[in-house]
This record gives sequence, structure tokens and C-alpha cells, in this order.
Amino acid sequence: MIGDCLEVMTYGLSIYAYNLSNQSGILKCGLGKTYPVRDDSYDSKKSEIPEKNSLLDKFIRRLTVSVIAYRKKLLIHFKNAMLKILRRLYPFFNGLIIKDKKTILFISFHGRGYSDNPKALHEYMLENSEFNDFKFVWAIKGCKKKNLDIPNAKQIEYAGLKYLYYLARSKYWISNCKLPAYVYKSKNQVYLQTWHGTPLKRLAHDIIVPEDTTFYRSEISFKEMAATYDNDVSKYNFMISPSAFTTEVFQSAFAINRERLIETGYPRNDCLSNYKEEELDQLKDKYGIPKGKKVVLYAPTWRDNSYNLKGYTFKLEVDFSKWQEILGDEYVVIFKPHYLIISDFDVNAYQGFVYSIDATEDISRLYIVSDILITDYSSVFFDYAILERPIYFYMYDLESYRSELRGFYIDIYKDLPGDIFESEIKMLKDIRDEKYDYNRLEEFNKRFNNCEDGNASKRVIDILMEGK
Repeated sequence: MIGDCLEVMTYGLSIYAYNLSNQSGILKCGLGKTYPVRDDSYDSKKSEIPEKNSLLDKFIRRLTVSVIAYRKKLLIHFKNAMLKILRRLYPFFNGLIIKDKKTILFISFHGRGYSDNPKALHEYMLENSEFNDFKFVWAIKGCKKKNLDIPNAKQIEYAGLKYLYYLARSKYWISNCKLPAYVYKSKNQVYLQTWHGTPLKRLAHDIIVPEDTTFYRSEISFKEMAATYDNDVSKYNFMISPSAFTTEVFQSAFAINRERLIETGYPRNDCLSNYKEEELDQLKDKYGIPKGKKVVLYAPTWRDNSYNLKGYTFKLEVDFSKWQEILGDEYVVIFKPHYLIISDFDVNAYQGFVYSIDATEDISRLYIVSDILITDYSSVFFDYAILERPIYFYMYDLESYRSELRGFYIDIYKDLPGDIFESEIKMLKDIRDEKYDYNRLEEFNKRFNNCEDGNASKRVIDILMEGK
């Protein structure tokens, strides 16, 4: 009823505004519909219509826009309300849907893209004929707009109606992040939690903070934050661990029993052991990176206490002009922020030296084209160490991060595979002079990358399909 009234009102106002503009032919209404308008409609009523620049003209135009905007807002509210109702009814809805034993739902970073461990597992199954008759479904946020190239897969809108359907329909869920609390898993469904990194920073139950500390943009309490993990962990059939170290950490951080942890290595890291030299040139062409120069990958992470209404922000605390001055023409820099960072960065002043990569881009391919990694508190260095290439840690805010935010699982002064720098210039000079201790890197890999041999995907899928 409301929609019909708004339709009529919008149409009438649009025709009136159309006549004021003295056009003819087809009127495109703000509702996405078209209406024919006769050429003589303007002439026949010309004497009744005020001049274009009159106050009434402006009022009608503004009112038309307001009505259209209100109608769109009303439809959005209706859709959101329906989704909330369906989420509440989801356990009942899930039970009504017959499970397809050969349908797999993939989710990476809450639908941000086609990446990480889920992508690696999907690619592995595509290469093996035993999965030719499987249906692969990827939940992508804004899938129509992004129009991603995901081979042999159906793309659906993350958190939309089809998402709810395929959560109920799919035998297997493969995700590298927490699922929403309303998600219900039947006993005959299998949830593989791949996670997305070896932890440096304390996680979930292991975070040590004052009682009044809040978390995320929603500013929930520690108890509420931990409960979101407990809810998700209760649904896991399997959770991937990349190493013996991580197996121990996950048991305390996520309060998960050892039996559900599969110590296989990370599927996303298989490419770091299996890549071929010709891939280097292909990847450099893809990202526009010049050949014949040393490539530095700068990959900083987000800060828990730096955010706005849209997401986590990051202030770029580096001076790329100094980097260019000290490193010289022999080097170029790839700047890849953490996927949670929503800040825009303007590096146009350093064109030809700094290459900015979108935060949602899969970072594993950037590892391969890079000769050196610079990071801070991001866990990316655990994966990068597999390549046995130099890693430098630029922690300009080390004191505040360590004391005010999460804390670490390891002794960063003894266990990291590279030196910590709070001075940007000192770090750059060490890079230029190729000062790096490879013995530390070797010892680090023995402890933290003991499972990374290029066959993690096979081990995971064998366990998943056999239900071991």
C-alpha cells in the first residue's frame, strides 16, 4: 500500500518536474521505470506552469528527489527487517533444506574476496578430477559490483538471502573467519575453520587487558568478545593449525580441544614452496612491477584503537621520500595494508617507486615477487619466512602497542627472524647494506614452519573428505 502511494506520488511529481524542464520522449523515473511523455503535454499546459527558476519549480524538484530517496530507504529497511526475521528462524529453516553432499560454501574474510586458505583449497580441488562433480559456492560482499573471476564457482551475496540458503544447503563450510552468531549448523554438516595466520598478537581468551577494555568498533566487553569466539568454535568440526606452536596457542586462545585441531600447515602457503620461476615475471607484469629491481614489500597491520564508523584506520608513519633517497634506484616498494584497514593512501608523489596494492588483494602472490619484507605486528612474517628471504620489523610505536593493546605470544627480541627498528633511517641503511642474520631465520622456521612443505592442501582435503 505504502509502495503504491509512493509510486503514484513519485510518478506525478516526476512528470511535473519533467514538464518544467521542457523535454520530450521518454521519462526515466527515479524508481528505475520509464514512462512515455507526449510532446504536446508541455505546450498544452504551458500557461499553467511557472517559470523554470521559480521557487515552486525548485520545491517540486527537491520534493521529487526526497520521495524517491525515501522510497529507496523504506525498501532497504524492509529488506533488512526480513533478513532479521529469517535469521531468527534460521535453525528451523536449516532443518527444512536437504543437504547436498557435494556442495561446498567458501567464505574468506567475511566475504571481502577470493583469497587466503579457502582460495587455496578451492584451487586444489579444481586441479583434482575427483571433485569435478562438486558445486563450489563463494559468498562475496558486493559480488555483482566486484565481478570477480572465480573459476567453476557460483558467486552469491555475502549475508544475503542466497547466503542463508547455501549455509543450509551445503554439506561443507570452509571459512577463514568467524561466522555470524545466528548461523546454525546441522549435525550432518561439516565446518572447516582454516583461520588466517600464525598468531603473534594475543587472541580471544588469551588477551590480557584491564576489565573496562572494549573491543572492535562495536565496543563490546572482553566477556562479550570472548563469547563470539566460543559461539563459533562450538560449531567447528576441524580447525587448521600450521605448526606445533600454533596448536598450543589455539587451544588456549579459542578454548578448543586438541582433537579438532589438524596440524597440517596452511594451504595458502603451498604456493611458496611450489612456485616456478616463470611465475615471477607473470606476477610482476600483473602488478606493473618493473623487472630487474629489488622489491621491498611493506605490509603493516591495523591498530585495535584506531578506527571510525566505517572500519579500522591507519596513519602511514613512513617517509617514502627517505626510502627513495636511501635505497636509491635499485629498489621499488610494494605497499600492501592489512585487509581490515579502510584508509585511502595517496602515494602518487612516489610514482615509479611505490606501488600501492589494494588491501583486499591476496598477499601470498606478493610474497613471491618480493625480495624483502618490512612489517610491524602483522603475522605475515610467519608465512614469508618460508621463502628464506630477509625480514625487517619497523615498530615505531612499539612501547604503546605492547603496553596498551594486546601483547605478544613470543619474545619479540629473541624469537623474531629479524631485527626490530624504531628508527626508520637505521632500518633503511641496514637494508641498503644488506645486513641480515640468516641463521636466525633458519632457527625460526624449524620452530614455526615445521609443516610447510607445499602439501598442506592435500592433507586438509583428505581429512575433510574422509572425516578423520
